[in-house]
Amino acid sequence: MYGTEQIISGTIIAGPELDPIEGYICVKNGIITEVGEERINSANIIAPCFVNAHTHLGDSVCKDPPLGNASGFRVQRDLDSLVKPPDGLKHRILRETSYKILIEYIRKSLLDMIETGTCAFADFREGGVVGVAALNKALEGLELHSLVFGRPTEPELPLGVVLAEVRRVLLHSDGLGISGANDLDMELLQEITVCTRNIKKLFAIHAGEKNRSDIEKALSLEPDLLIHLTQATKKDLEEVAQTEIPVVVCPRSNFVTGAGMAPIVEMLEAGIRVAAGTDNVMLNSVNMFAEMEFMSKVFSIEDRQVFKICTLNGSFVMGPGSTGSIEKGNKANLMILNGSSNNLAGIKDPISGITKRARPDDILAVLHS
Repeated sequence: MYGTEQIISGTIIAGPELDPIEGYICVKNGIITEVGEERINSANIIAPCFVNAHTHLGDSVCKDPPLGNASGFRVQRDLDSLVKPPDGLKHRILRETSYKILIEYIRKSLLDMIETGTCAFADFREGGVVGVAALNKALEGLELHSLVFGRPTEPELPLGVVLAEVRRVLLHSDGLGISGANDLDMELLQEITVCTRNIKKLFAIHAGEKNRSDIEKALSLEPDLLIHLTQATKKDLEEVAQTEIPVVVCPRSNFVTGAGMAPIVEMLEAGIRVAAGTDNVMLNSVNMFAEMEFMSKVFSIEDRQVFKICTLNGSFVMGPGSTGSIEKGNKANLMILNGSSNNLAGIKDPISGITKRARPDDILAVLHS
């Protein structure tokens, strides 16, 4: 209730360094008013919520595409057949889907995010103004912090026509999310970025997913956010680090499509701010527990760092209000986990326990501010 102070006790994954402490949190009007250390009798684990820093929620209308050796979609050379505009499988399905059905299934994925501990997400929204409107409609009444990146529907049209659509998209979104620098004429991309900057919106772009040929072009556009960099070299990563552009990795998606494994360790060593996303809903659910477990077990990254990639690092992509560390004055975007569940009972290290094995059914409650 508004104005009523809540007190939550348990093992708290506290502060920017995610240090487990035993104690309590006071929350009033959605703000953490106190974090106290004391011995308590509670098995609860209180952790920051997830940030899903890259999604394609329109894909919610197609959750069982043909995959595997028989379909050919697992091999890298056929990634375009699955997701490349304008004729990849997902784009054909989106064209055939009604506006009403699109909203309905996007909303189901948004509700799934809430139920699985996510408080904020960034989406690449296909379909121009209509696609952006569908996501905005689906978000109505939901306690989720969002970044909506739209894109033009027909970039092959005359420049003036495309830029006019870009301006309309930007009026209803937080910025543009482009599929890749190789997918559009470079002159058009430069004009689009100028338009985006003039309206003071964000510009994000996929780069280096199936090969590195578009990374240099993407960097020349000075984006606010890069997605994937699966095929980036050490030199590429050094250049990205110098620009201080955050990078969102999508390990499960890249594995399914055969695009390879992003050099996350090398990104971190280069000083890049790395966040994580579940990418296409047709390939993976929006469940960040699954993304985190996969990353923890496949990459040689310390569990605390994996957890940070999936939570706090996303706030640098999303901006203020998305999520943050558990400390006084921050917004209370929290998930409370049952440390005595059949799955988590007996864990010695709460960070490793959450990262490697926690599931949505271990959640007792989620607080969004």
